[in-house]
Amino acid sequence: MKNSSRKELFNHVESLLGQYCNGCFVHQQFKQDGGRRFAHRFCISQCTVGEKLQEYGKRLT
Repeated sequence: MKNSSRKELFNHVESLLGQYCNGCFVHQQFKQDGGRRFAHRFCISQCTVGEKLQEYGKRLT
């Protein structure tokens, strides 16, 4: 997937978000317990799906 087009990368991102992130119980629970920023920070820094999304983001830039 090294030479993927931007459209393909966007499709992969959308599928990851739709499959794993929409309705994520962990995110919802962290949002209730620690707030929106806490939950977002967890998703970006510790969640494996967030790491994959960051990898796709680096390829887009």
